[in-house]
Amino acid sequence: MPELPEVEALREFLDAHLVGKEITRVLPVAISVLKTYDPPLDALVGATVTAVGRHGKYLDVTAGGLHLLVHLARAGWLQWRDDLPTTPPRPGKGPLALRVALSGGDGFDLTEAGTTKRLAVHLVRDPAEVPGVARLGPDPLAGDFDRDAFAALLAGERRQVKGALRDQGLVAGIGNAYSDEILHAARMSPFKPVHHLTDDDVTTLYEALRTTLADAVTRSRGIEAGRLKAEKKSGLRVHGRTGEPCPVCGDTIREVSFSDSSLQYCPTCQTGGKPLADRRLSRLLK
Repeated sequence: MPELPEVEALREFLDAHLVGKEITRVLPVAISVLKTYDPPLDALVGATVTAVGRHGKYLDVTAGGLHLLVHLARAGWLQWRDDLPTTPPRPGKGPLALRVALSGGDGFDLTEAGTTKRLAVHLVRDPAEVPGVARLGPDPLAGDFDRDAFAALLAGERRQVKGALRDQGLVAGIGNAYSDEILHAARMSPFKPVHHLTDDDVTTLYEALRTTLADAVTRSRGIEAGRLKAEKKSGLRVHGRTGEPCPVCGDTIREVSFSDSSLQYCPTCQTGGKPLADRRLSRLLK
């Protein structure tokens, strides 16, 4: 799933390629992708793109006073094309979900792999009209998101730290992959309760969060949209690397599986050398 660093890189890419250009066509290929109907997508035709923004994991293309909000979800992606086909795409054929064409013949496709369709597109007059945007917590890379602001968000939390980091209503833009990376950098167990964090723990976690995300944005900056997925994977130290050696200590990276996701961690760096219980794996071994 694209998270804050990849979406920010896409935002910068689109800002350089879209702003100042006129939209000539917006073609929904998979109707399920469109979550709003007023105003209609045709309202963008003839409008000039004036800005590209980001709200957590949402892209925001502004044109004609309207906002095209895109959430790529788990399997969605944006593919830039210098020369879009002139023939209309056929619905139901392949992963294409929506196409945006520009007056210069270029534009982008939104695609989604797999059978679970969660890619979402909203056309609204105000981004706050989208419930997922309205509930977002602060952006962790914002200039005013300091250590004290982070500590205030954690105050009163009773959840495990991994779940708290992934809560978009608490902090915007962090998902499964970068929460693993942040906790590894902080040398902290993903199952540690937030209310057990000391002041020093909060400081360490805050610094790991800012550094991990900022470094990932820097790595992704300037990379073409089509290569961002590979760049994300190559830059991860523990997430998705079960069975590989930890790049810090050399211990074997382990995994805890859930019904629809998994987390990865290093026992030596994060849990005092003790493997965490993997209930799903334990059931399979019985």
